[in-house]
Amino acid sequence: MEHKNAIEFRNVSKRFGEVVANDHINLTLRQGEILSILGENGSGKTTLMNMLSGIYFPDEGHILVNGEEVTIRSPKDAFALKIGMIHQHFKLIPVLTAAENIILGLEGKGRLNMKEVELNVKQLVDKYGFQLDPAEKIYSMSVSQKQTVEIIKVLYRGADILILDEPTAVLTPQETERLFDVLRNMREDGKSIIIITHKLNEVLEISDRVAILRKGKYIGTVDTAKATVSNLTEMMVGQKISLDIRRTEPVNLRDRLIVENVSCVNAEGTTVLNNVSFTLQSGEILGIAGISGNGQKELLESIAGLQEHEGNIFYIDDEGEKKDLRGMTPLQIEGLGVRLAFVPEDRLGMGLVGSMDLTDNVMLRSYRQGNSFMTDRKTPKAQAEEIVRDLEVVTPSVDTPIGRLSGGNVQKVLVGREIAGEPRVMMAAYPVRGLDINSSYLIYNLLSAQKEHGAAVICVGEDLDVLLALCDRILVLQGGRVSGIVEARYASKEELGLMMTGTAGKEKKDAE
Repeated sequence: MEHKNAIEFRNVSKRFGEVVANDHINLTLRQGEILSILGENGSGKTTLMNMLSGIYFPDEGHILVNGEEVTIRSPKDAFALKIGMIHQHFKLIPVLTAAENIILGLEGKGRLNMKEVELNVKQLVDKYGFQLDPAEKIYSMSVSQKQTVEIIKVLYRGADILILDEPTAVLTPQETERLFDVLRNMREDGKSIIIITHKLNEVLEISDRVAILRKGKYIGTVDTAKATVSNLTEMMVGQKISLDIRRTEPVNLRDRLIVENVSCVNAEGTTVLNNVSFTLQSGEILGIAGISGNGQKELLESIAGLQEHEGNIFYIDDEGEKKDLRGMTPLQIEGLGVRLAFVPEDRLGMGLVGSMDLTDNVMLRSYRQGNSFMTDRKTPKAQAEEIVRDLEVVTPSVDTPIGRLSGGNVQKVLVGREIAGEPRVMMAAYPVRGLDINSSYLIYNLLSAQKEHGAAVICVGEDLDVLLALCDRILVLQGGRVSGIVEARYASKEELGLMMTGTAGKEKKDAE
């Protein structure tokens, strides 16, 4: 059967100074298919798509759209060719409605009729199975709803070719399934879709074919029906890698952190944490599971001194002295050895400065320790070089501004910097969000190494399989409350799922 190509790259190359982001790429997107593009951080996936969407212009090669060679010098050119890209970081104005954001920037034809616009948006929502109120303000939306607005924005402009960059990075499993249903509906309608992702199981579930890039080069395209996690991983990395997480039995356990009846409310006055209590021990990893928005972020920020709360949080030092963290500043808490490596949706928004290089970003943790007016750069530079080496950060040098790195490499620097401080308590929220599989397992085993060195580790995660393999115990948050704490070695995903939805007790009662 002959397939018509919606997009064809022929020997496309792109360089940034000495860095070759794309090296003579040849790949195709067929009409009416979902194509996943896989590759490690820095492999050139986003750069290639940025050329298709008009953000970059290729240095060499040709791009064909529906069989015709085209020149794409701007996003406006891309839209004229019915190409739209949905980026990881949304470009929306919070105080406007969904419909207002969707039409923003379009040329008007006479007087604007918002009722008609909302009706047209609603027709797109219903056609593909989205869940969205066109009249709702952006600031009141979930991440999933904001992503929906971005997708409808390009559809409203007539896009037949859609590019989604890490579309499930900040979605819950339920939201991911809804998005996949929508993408299947769009494919049935003849749309051609490219998904840039790292999640291999999702690739196998949603795509028709998979194209792999490695270090800026095109490796090949395989039919998803014939692909496995193992062979896709080998194509991405260039060698067989172990997908095992090293988990040792906890030793020399001792209480390190005691959380007693911690509660807090958000700016709207809603209780987001409700009487949370647990004890964290040195030499263990405590996983935090729960559907997104059930208090995970507020819990970690309360411990780190970034969130006002009721209740008590005590830190137990090496001499066994109990110290009350209430009233301490984040800097004072950090001085005790409590570190928060929080990886939010905006990776550059939590302690990293995009315009500063890797060394200077490491110095943000250590510059106050200087004993003279001269700042020590040698130690932070050595730490930065160690992070680059151990975590395989793709960067020309430690002198490169961190804002020029890919999102995943920024994340490695953030997590690596916190680990370099040898914390007594290490808190990592979504530490592998958006990372490729090789980098993810590097981070998992770094957390395990921290535990083996005697640190008490808290890991908030979305992947229940990973939490069950990595952690010693798992605390489940549901509606801001602790719905249970289980031994990870003996628990199951089904058990955790019931606790996350608040139905575990009901199931047990029904069984009785």
